Amino acid sequence: MSSDFLGVGWAFPIGVDARGRIGLARQVTDIEQAIMMILLTPKGQRVMRPEFGCQIHELIFAPNDANTWGMAEYYVEEALRFWEPRITVLNVTARPSEGNTERMDVHVDYRVKATLDKRTLVYPFYRIPGE
Repeated sequence: MSSDFLGVGWAFPIGVDARGRIGLARQVTDIEQAIMMILLTPKGQRVMRPEFGCQIHELIFAPNDANTWGMAEYYVEEALRFWEPRITVLNVTARPSEGNTERMDVHVDYRVKATLDKRTLVYPFYRIPGE
């Protein structure tokens, strides 16, 4: 039985494979790359689909405090629930990165619906500190 039921899509970042064709991502790798694409895309960046992406980028100048962490958690969960139907978001936690005050690590715990496989992805969000 083929395990491609989880999906196959262009690899991110886009490139070519060993045969010179467009590189593809399969199964769980495709899901992980789709999640990263959603989180890396600011809403409004795609002209033909301006609602695609995540609002976390609005926090780039926000202070690294509990209010910002809560907003980041909300924005990430909202974007993934809307744009990635192959997963169930279990928990999103945002906290400052150890040793780097400009970075906030967003931990996303999710379950792949087709396999019930629980996974965690850490999205590093870099802020620009205020003056």
